Parts: sequence; structure tokens; C-alpha cells
Amino acid sequence: MQASSDIFLGWFRSMEGHDHYIRQFRDMKISAEIETFLPGTLVAYATVCGWALARAHAKAGDAAMIAGYLGSGEQFDNAWADYSKAYADQAERDYAVFQAAVRSGRLSTKPPKDAGLEFLGTSA
Repeated sequence: MQASSDIFLGWFRSMEGHDHYIRQFRDMKISAEIETFLPGTLVAYATVCGWALARAHAKAGDAAMIAGYLGSGEQFDNAWADYSKAYADQAERDYAVFQAAVRSGRLSTKPPKDAGLEFLGTSA
């Protein structure tokens, strides 16, 4: 996954405050072998994937072009409001299922001791 579709993929700031520019070296597809990951590696990998997904979704379009596409009516506004309410309702249902799983012991909220959370700037 990448935040941009051109050769210059983007940038990030490390936890030490250094800026890095990311470029595509080769146009090949690979896949992580997550079944071989230790718990800490999996946490780190999931974190990086989350950051990449957030960057990909953070792209903004041209405001004038979007306004022209949407027009001046309320159809989009109403559709967005309906979607937002349905999304919020689903999030509440999902959270209730999550809470029930924690209460029943099927799911723990405590990370494993070797989760490698120092990668996230915290420790377990």
C-alpha cells in the first residue's frame, strides 16, 4: 500500500524527528510472511500498515472541482449524514461486541510481554 501512485511515494518523520523521503526502488510486488512473525514483530508490522493506510486516506482533492461535482443541492449532504449515522451505529454495535468479548475473557486488552511496544514509543 502506498500513499501516492507516482514514483515519489511520500515522506514520514521518525520518532527521533528526522524527515525521510520514500521512493520506489523497483516495481515488484512482495508480501510479508506474517505467519512467521513473533508477537512484537506483528505489532510493529500492523502499526506500519496503519500509518500507510492513514496516509493513503489523508489525500485531499481540489476544493473547486469537488464543489462543482457535488453541485449546490442537498443530496450529497443528506447521503453523507445518513452514512455517518449508520457508521456510528455500527461502531457502537462493534464496540458492544468487543466489550462482551473482554468481559467473557475471550479477548484480553493486555498486550503480551514480548509485544515490542517500544516501537510505538511506549513500553508494555
